Amino acid sequence: MTTFEVKEEFYLNEKPVKLISGAIHYFRMTPAQWEDSLYNLKALGANTVETYIPWNLHEPVEGEFHFEESNDIEAFIKVAEKLGLLVILRPTAYICAEWEFGGFPAWLLRESGMRFRSTDPRFMEKVRNYFSVLIPKIAKYQVTNGGLVIMMQIENEYGSYGMDKEYLRQTRDIMKEFGVDVPMFTSDGAWEEVLDAGTLIDEDILVTGNFGSHSKQNAKNLQNFMARHGKKWPIMCMEYWDGWFNRWGEEIVRRDAEDLAQEIKVMLEIGSLNLYMFHGGTNFGFYNGCSVRDNIDLPQVTSYDYDALLTEWGEPTEKYYAVQRVIKEVCPEVWQAEPRKKLLKNLGTYPLKASVSLFNTVDTMAKAQITDYPLTMEQAGTGYGYMLYSINLKNYHHENKFKIIEASDRAQIYTDGEFLVTQYQTEISEELEIHGKEEKEEIAVEVLIENMGRVNYGYKFNSPTQSKGIRQGIMQDIHFHQGYTQYALDMSGEQIAAIDFTRQENAAQPSFYEFQPELAEVADTFIDCSAFGKGVVIVNGVNLGRYWQRGHIQYLYCPKEFLTVGKNEVVVFETEGVAIEKLNFSATPIYSEK
Repeated sequence: MTTFEVKEEFYLNEKPVKLISGAIHYFRMTPAQWEDSLYNLKALGANTVETYIPWNLHEPVEGEFHFEESNDIEAFIKVAEKLGLLVILRPTAYICAEWEFGGFPAWLLRESGMRFRSTDPRFMEKVRNYFSVLIPKIAKYQVTNGGLVIMMQIENEYGSYGMDKEYLRQTRDIMKEFGVDVPMFTSDGAWEEVLDAGTLIDEDILVTGNFGSHSKQNAKNLQNFMARHGKKWPIMCMEYWDGWFNRWGEEIVRRDAEDLAQEIKVMLEIGSLNLYMFHGGTNFGFYNGCSVRDNIDLPQVTSYDYDALLTEWGEPTEKYYAVQRVIKEVCPEVWQAEPRKKLLKNLGTYPLKASVSLFNTVDTMAKAQITDYPLTMEQAGTGYGYMLYSINLKNYHHENKFKIIEASDRAQIYTDGEFLVTQYQTEISEELEIHGKEEKEEIAVEVLIENMGRVNYGYKFNSPTQSKGIRQGIMQDIHFHQGYTQYALDMSGEQIAAIDFTRQENAAQPSFYEFQPELAEVADTFIDCSAFGKGVVIVNGVNLGRYWQRGHIQYLYCPKEFLTVGKNEVVVFETEGVAIEKLNFSATPIYSEK
């Protein structure tokens, strides 16, 4: 039976061990990809894998738990164990991870005034309910129970948000209650203020740091902090950032391979580290996160390539070989091997089969919810994707003032079926002028709201902007309007299957485009989105994620597991009035110079 202890060093089976770990998020790839990714981590020279566990995937509806397919954390752990990798788990309620709402489920927002990441009894009750299901599933794989899980995290970078030690204690106690008995840890930035705020060092909870450069100085900061509290623990960087995430419209972040390798070499000479990320993967569906700068929300892209050691699709990079080399220099006894490669193919070009305007088929896809005042996305449905609001305003036959009050994140406004304007969170509430057609007594208004991703880091977790859709209402002249018909559109497989493509098309409106590629073979591939505007692509009922002309990344990665030999159903939902006439697959990712 394996043993693991934290003393002045990490001890595995009573012998000192340096943890060389890599982050792989099982939920950002298909289960068929897990073994290749984990094998490549071991071939690098690593002995450990680390992963977050996202609450919102495992409990998407309160009280309804999912641990199947790509959510099967137990199966992922078993693959790691089969390869002889130790496992570090981060099952915290909050994960950050550039993931939607930092892992919190959207349904938490239905309870007004609940304070997240605090001892608010309502929040802690939700955490307890979740942990009562999750923790027993993973506790059985701890080294204390004959498995290879060596450590678990209590909270993630809490010192960058709060300083409520009682919240940390309550979280720790719940984890212990449901079976965690391996060493627990916190991870924070490596400077005094956040370490002081975010740790339980005086209660013997291991302190680890997150950084990606200046290894000597950051390690010294950790060491000094522990020494001031009378601790002589091993130095570990729990997130050694080897790249960075990307946001729409910004330059793709790249890091020089040799620069990274030399910094990692220094860190390995000091202590242990976890490469964040080793393999980033993809933010499938609507699970991309959002960061904040100067109070402006900046949604992150679908690709979570992270400029990591493996690409988004799992191909070893120049960084992989450079880091593999320095690991061998510092730890000459480690086992290493050639990594496994990926095969990607161009699966051809296919013509459009049919298209239909969203406005003409929305009633076949979702139930109309009729209310005096608007519902938010969380009130009306799952809280993800889009909401379509329809209202009829009186036509006064002259220019009328119009504005939306408090809505998130992106509103596209149509009057009598014609596009008027797109407003973002910073522009919503700005006054517009609308007018109806002379021959009509009413103005038909449609407002399509997109949730572009809830914030995953920073101070806005308890901000009203985390609730998506229209929160207050729509004003005509200077009064609130009553009478809304709304549709919650999360683009589930069921909703996509219910689209009626026999109804009228109108490329000037948000529209669905249907393709039925007949494939003689399947392979990992890319969908070329360079001629599209903005929207999502659904392949055989699976939402690959968002695309947008804004920025350099103009593809969506499609693993072969989402395709089938024979007929496939691919639906593109396009919101920008771009008529899509063909579907192109590609063997390589497509980037724009824009």
